[in-house]
Amino acid sequence: MIKAVIFDFGQTLVDSADGFRMAEKQAQQKLFGHMALSLKEKFVERYRRVRQEFHGRSNFSRSAMWREFYHYYCLVPDEALLGLWELQYWDTVKAQSALFPEALGVLESLQSRFRVALITNSQGQPVSGAHRYHNFPAIEKYFEVILVAGESGIAPKPDPEPFRRCLQALGVDPPEAIYVGDDWRNDVCGARGAGLHPVWIRHASVKRTWPEVETDVPVITRLDELLGLCLLQT
Repeated sequence: MIKAVIFDFGQTLVDSADGFRMAEKQAQQKLFGHMALSLKEKFVERYRRVRQEFHGRSNFSRSAMWREFYHYYCLVPDEALLGLWELQYWDTVKAQSALFPEALGVLESLQSRFRVALITNSQGQPVSGAHRYHNFPAIEKYFEVILVAGESGIAPKPDPEPFRRCLQALGVDPPEAIYVGDDWRNDVCGARGAGLHPVWIRHASVKRTWPEVETDVPVITRLDELLGLCLLQT
């Protein structure tokens, strides 16, 4: 029997797609201009490759990623400037983020029947405790446990540690919990590896290229579809 429903944050409960696109575009322009490079196409190609490599290691620190660019081009980064750019990056993401319209209703409905929690990766914000979920106090009250993986010595998803810590805090065994997230590697594979039941949310309203994988994991395109899943019928 399912006793707990645990959520990811970004692109699961909150839509930040436009914010990330805008922040990435601004960051690329700043880097390219400050480095005084000439081949924009090769720079963008390299940027995307390095970003993918960092995300593959669950490292979302923009300043760390940008520092690698300077080293790649044999340039010395201005650490103060990188720090400023990172703050501006996350300010842009925050300003362009909004709850998915059905999020509050779904959380309220689930809270009356299940233990509800949140596990989200730190996205490399320069200050611990500065995660974007703080900008959405309306949803915080629904979670018994909020865990930011990648901070306080906790390994980031897809490592099983954050899932285990959250379950322990809830007093729930892995087969008694489902985990809802948008990221195939961090959320779906991470939750399954920790023994939870993953649900893959691929929001229909978000323009995005999804991994092409064959899976028996339940796939939903809106949060309210979660309420009809057989796993949650008690």
